[in-house]
Order: sequence, then C-alpha cells, then structure tokens
Amino acid sequence: MTAGVLGDIAVRGCAALSRDAGEPLAGSAPAMRRVIAVEHVGMWPPRVAEHPDEAVAGLAGRLRAEGVILLLIRRPGRRGRETESERAVFVADLAPGRSRVVRTTVRGPEDLDRVSFDLSAGEPVVDPLLLVCAHGRRDVCCAVRGRALAASVVEAESSVDVWECTHLGGHRFAPTALVLPTGYAYGRLDASSAIQASKAAGLGEVEVRDCRGHVGLEPVPQVAEIAVREHTGIRDATGLVVDAVDGPGLVEVRDPQGRHWAVDVRVDTGTDARPPSCGAALEPVTPLVAGPPQLLS
Repeated sequence: MTAGVLGDIAVRGCAALSRDAGEPLAGSAPAMRRVIAVEHVGMWPPRVAEHPDEAVAGLAGRLRAEGVILLLIRRPGRRGRETESERAVFVADLAPGRSRVVRTTVRGPEDLDRVSFDLSAGEPVVDPLLLVCAHGRRDVCCAVRGRALAASVVEAESSVDVWECTHLGGHRFAPTALVLPTGYAYGRLDASSAIQASKAAGLGEVEVRDCRGHVGLEPVPQVAEIAVREHTGIRDATGLVVDAVDGPGLVEVRDPQGRHWAVDVRVDTGTDARPPSCGAALEPVTPLVAGPPQLLS
C-alpha cells in the first residue's frame, strides 16, 4: 500500500473510499434476525462481549449462545449520557415480512440478568425506531458520521424516535442505521434520507433509496428483493417473499398477488479495492449485483 493511499484512508475514512470505489449498498445488511437492544449510558468498548461491566458482558454471552445479538443503545447527545430510573429494552424478531418488536424496561445493569428473548413480556412497538450506529471505539467513521447523523435527525424532525447504537456491521457504509420494526438496514444516510426511511417504516413501507437490505435475509436474497422493489415500485414491507438460495444465481421473488420474478444475482469483480474499516488494509471488493428482474407469471 502506498503512502498516498494510507494518507487518504487516514484523512477521508473508509466510508468515503467505499463510496468512491462504487461499492453497492444492496446485499450488505448485517445478519440480525433476533436482536435485543438495551439502553446503556456508560462506555462502549470495541466489542460489547468484552464490556468491563460483568453484567453487560454476561448478557452478551448468554444471548450469543441463544443466537441473539445484543445492541447497546442511547439517546443522541448529552441526553444519552444521563441516567434514568428505568432504561428501555427492545426485543426484536426480525423475520422477513412478519417482524415483531416489543418494549420493556430494566432498572439498570444490575437488572440485566432478567433480560431474555421473550416477545410475550413487553408492549408491542408500532411506531418506528431509528437505530444509528455511533460505535466510535469500533470505527472512526461510525463515530464521526453516525453521531452527526443522529444529532441532525433530532434537530430536523423531533418526532423521529432516534437512538445511537453499537456496531451494525459495514463501517464503510457509514452513517448506517437499522429501522424497526420493519428490519431494514440503510447506509450512507443524511438527515433527509434517514427521516424518509423512518417515516416509510411508520407506514409499513420500505424506502428503497440507500437500503442495504432486510437483516433477516442472506445477502443474495437481499439483492434480489431490492432489485424487484426498484423495478416495480413495491414499497410494502411485507409485500415480497424471496426464496432461499445457496449462493449467487437465479433467485425467485413473489408477491401476494401471485406475480413471480426471477432475478439473476452475480458477483461483480470489477470494483476497486477499499478498506473494510478505518485503519484496515485495502481488500478486494466483490459485491453482489442484480440483473433486471424477469416477470415469470
């Protein structure tokens, strides 16, 4: 790696270099089918599982063994560092087309041992939540771009329920966000597009612009679903079903009206190399790309 490239990474960050490389967003959503998000006002180490608070680390380990991802969340700005008598807990099963999210509370870290993946124990979440990755100790771009995005959304649209959160995957797509309860991930957001994504979720819809995919799908189905949405204009978050596949190739996507599309999803080897995160070495980029959806019936 040349000194010039190293300097560019240091100055501009991995997110700018990913954009410049032309790396697509579609198919980059993290695998987060089952999630618990816990309000936490203390420090966030690079990895939640290595948190110095044994209660937090213990919860992360217990949930990981159950196939559940733990996110720590906080309100943006100084408000997010204040200690409340009760802290929010969101339990989410993000199955494509039938996601469920409930909210409960804990008193603090000493109460985390009773947190479990139990969708019957909380109040259903209907209004959208915007979880913006602002995990600064994990990546500089998430710190700088994520925190700025969360603050700008609060300033521009106070009605949006926005939280900062720990690592969502894909630092190079910062600022990134997960929208609940629909379960769609977004990248390279600004205040306007983040607000649009949140408002779309409030209508039970998907904002295709800047969408990385549904976190309950694998990358290839993510790409196929987004391609059909772009092709047809279908916005209903429950309006498409994607068949499971083993890898790139033809993917079938269906809607409730009986329409059926075939989407050819392939690996693109023509994208320039980029660092996967700030401070990392350049790596080859092999994103997934979709051909035009073909209506079968």
